[in-house]
Amino acid sequence: MLVPVDPTPDPVDATAAVVPFIIAAAEGVTLTKWTRAWQERRRAVPLEVARSTVATQVTVLRDGKADVSFVRLPVDDTDLSVIVLYAESPVVVLPKDHPLTARESLTLADLEGENHLAGEWEAAIELVAANVGVVIVPQSIARLHGRKDVEARPVADVAETRIAMAWLTAKTTDRVDEFIGIVRGRTAQSSRATPTPATPKAVAPKKPVVARKKENQPGRTRSVRRPQRGR
Repeated sequence: MLVPVDPTPDPVDATAAVVPFIIAAAEGVTLTKWTRAWQERRRAVPLEVARSTVATQVTVLRDGKADVSFVRLPVDDTDLSVIVLYAESPVVVLPKDHPLTARESLTLADLEGENHLAGEWEAAIELVAANVGVVIVPQSIARLHGRKDVEARPVADVAETRIAMAWLTAKTTDRVDEFIGIVRGRTAQSSRATPTPATPKAVAPKKPVVARKKENQPGRTRSVRRPQRGR
């Protein structure tokens, strides 16, 4: 028995075939304002955000797992384009009952003799809460993994952490270029290809030159020479 074929094709999800734009972001980096702007301008292109670590923040680009990556510098930028965005101040995370929490700000000299922890930041902060040691982290990390049993204090003489956006130079696609514009603050109407021409300076019109008659000076008379008579 033959089954009649419905000539009407099944509806196809218009977004199913669209490749998403993938952003990788280092821990503690907030992307809300940029992802919101992307979604307003490119509704047809799905956006995905993946978290990366210090170890994977660049490899996700080279492995093709992300189009752009928000990274903590320094990184190996051999084949990358990098835009530095902002800097973060360092803080030390201390147990809540630590004597140094009485200070507003600290230096490395103040932390001499402390057990400085390393490794994954979240795990290190858990160890701080257990009175195992202290850890110096970017301020956003201390805020992200904040707990009631630890406190953070600025460390004045530790270098700031710089946050940047990176992508493979060879893969500067139209999508990447548009996202660069969003991060740099370009509006949807602006274009890199059409720079605003410089406004020429206004030149004041020249005043007409009026010849002035030479006037006789007052108080003087002009002598007239009479012709001599023949002798």
